[in-house]
Amino acid sequence: MSTSTPPPRRRGLWRLFARTSWPEARFLGEVLRTETVGGALLLVGAVIALVWANSPWSDGYSALGAWVPWPGGAPLHLDLDLATWAADGLLAVFFFVVGLELKREFVAGGLRDPRRAALPVVAAVGGMVAPALIYVGVNLAAGGEGLRGWAVPTATDIAFALAVLAVIGAYLPQGLRAFLLTLAVVDDLLAITVIAVFYTDHFDPVPLLGAVVPIALFGLLVQRRHTWWWALGPLALLAWTLVHSSGVHATVAGVALGFTVPVLAGRGRDGRHRPGLAAHLEHRWRPISAGIAVPVFAFFAAGVSLRGADLGAVVTDPIVVGIVLGLVVGKCVGVLGATFLLARFTRARLAEDITWPDLLGVSLLAGIGFTVSLLIGELAFGAAGTAGDNVTVAVLGGSLISALCATLVLAPRNRRYRAIARKERVDADRDGVPDVYQRPAD
Repeated sequence: MSTSTPPPRRRGLWRLFARTSWPEARFLGEVLRTETVGGALLLVGAVIALVWANSPWSDGYSALGAWVPWPGGAPLHLDLDLATWAADGLLAVFFFVVGLELKREFVAGGLRDPRRAALPVVAAVGGMVAPALIYVGVNLAAGGEGLRGWAVPTATDIAFALAVLAVIGAYLPQGLRAFLLTLAVVDDLLAITVIAVFYTDHFDPVPLLGAVVPIALFGLLVQRRHTWWWALGPLALLAWTLVHSSGVHATVAGVALGFTVPVLAGRGRDGRHRPGLAAHLEHRWRPISAGIAVPVFAFFAAGVSLRGADLGAVVTDPIVVGIVLGLVVGKCVGVLGATFLLARFTRARLAEDITWPDLLGVSLLAGIGFTVSLLIGELAFGAAGTAGDNVTVAVLGGSLISALCATLVLAPRNRRYRAIARKERVDADRDGVPDVYQRPAD
């Protein structure tokens, strides 16, 4: 008779996942959690949309995005077309994961220590201010008609930027990824604030106050480690519906729900904090965010038709010029300049393994503003029309240029670090100690 301890019984939401946790599903989940795969799916969604929107069958693409699956949802403002459902509904899943990641960074990550977080936080602020100023300057000089889109070039896409870094920077210092991740997380927090404050046209406080109730109940359940899917799911859906009805962009509900989830679960026997429910939920929902929510949003947001368009008028449009310059030049100048000034005039310092040329490459990567920039562009100018199409072209072009420029800077740096790594592994005498660490004979 075996005396081994039986595995703990899974309850609620975890029991549901256990029943559907086939080897294929687990493998697919691990693949979708990979940064390169998430970025690739995002790119694939955008490319398919661009090809379809510029093909002879473009009417089908437009009809698909304009289809309203629930016309009877008008009393709750839920008579939305598929494109809006992708932006307001599916992106709420993405922002829920962002909320979990934000709270984890504040409680147990790089943002917990103000001295450690100072440089990437200030870099994120500089990386939002400089693009906004460039955009405003360009559009004021042209008459100021496109000023409503000032926030479009201020966002950094976490998934895409980290995916590019993972592809081109296998040997780059780990501190560089941590810097970019912290910068992008703070950037997302600021972008969420901008969306809630500046892009809410019709505000109704009653539904927003009503949303506090399901969010609080959701938080109460997760704080007590109750993960009943039949309770958390309806509460999350109700919170999303009320926030959407209030006029505030519904993705804010995803962030608010994410912030209620506990990051730590007390201390273990070794005295260290154990990971809380936030890590588990982030692990479970990240594949859905990276594999479904973000690519589907990119598919509906990036499908701009250039057939018959005056390309000369597009590239000289102040909105396009302001966005491209903001993403490519403004992000780089803002991130690199703010970091340099803080390091020059305070005691803040870069991590020991990061050099200024490395940081230049990361500053260029911050100009990849795909997902959130497209979202802000839709909120500012609408999904259809000349201005909305030009915003999409500008965001795609600016993000692509930023990625290429970052590759030109970081690829040689990666080769240099790879050569150093290979040199450090050389053990000519096969004594188990790399030659670079052996002291010369006296």
